[in-house]
Amino acid sequence: MVPSYEVLAHNLSAASENKIHDDTVARRFGFTGALVPGVEVYAYACHPAVRRWGRAWLEHGSAECRFQSPVYDGDRVTVEATELGDALSLTVRRDEALCAAGRAALPAAIPAPDAAAWPWRAPPSARPPASDESLARGMVLGTAPLEITPALAADYLAAVREADPIYAREALVHPGQVLRLCNQALVQNVVLGPWIHVGSKVRNLAAARVGGTLTARARVIDNAERKGHRFVELDVLVVDGAGAPVAKVLHTAIWRPRQVTG
Repeated sequence: MVPSYEVLAHNLSAASENKIHDDTVARRFGFTGALVPGVEVYAYACHPAVRRWGRAWLEHGSAECRFQSPVYDGDRVTVEATELGDALSLTVRRDEALCAAGRAALPAAIPAPDAAAWPWRAPPSARPPASDESLARGMVLGTAPLEITPALAADYLAAVREADPIYAREALVHPGQVLRLCNQALVQNVVLGPWIHVGSKVRNLAAARVGGTLTARARVIDNAERKGHRFVELDVLVVDGAGAPVAKVLHTAIWRPRQVTG
């Protein structure tokens, strides 16, 4: 039995370009306030997996998480993990509201994919507006290398209220910080209006180290309308400074909510 985990949610992106994390704009979209980013909700959901499997999960574990209802700044959320065979079934709840659901597992380690299959493109100096053309299937997106300094890593651990000492003790990057690179694959390449990260499927390939750099290499694999929203799916490989794969992610977002077009 993996104990439940409670955390006080915090909106790290209140000052970001994505105004879905701003109270005023979020209320216009029908929410009661600014949304805590999905990558941080994922960070909360990872806690039981690391508690269950330790560093091995950071090195070759898997997870998937789908965000179903908002988490707001200051909410006290509960992460529950239930043994499901060799996996964990995960839920994130705000009181009785189901905010996210998913699963985590520890499959056998696999050979690292060939990073050359994910070409890197430098972010443009002048980003085009997000559109069906700029996010067309097959479009290659890249992020600028991000140096994970000890200060940056410590600030992130404090911001997500991470209670597991493994990250500071072993100088490891939190998986939520790795997943943030997938958001940056969008943000650094196109100008977006309010947008929403709705889910990710992650396969960890190595434990990222504090003091190194991380870069996302992404390819748009789908851009389609569903229920009035425009969704984009990215196939992302996050690599370290030597080009070694750290995580492979299928990252899904609503890049143009129906409220914008309706």
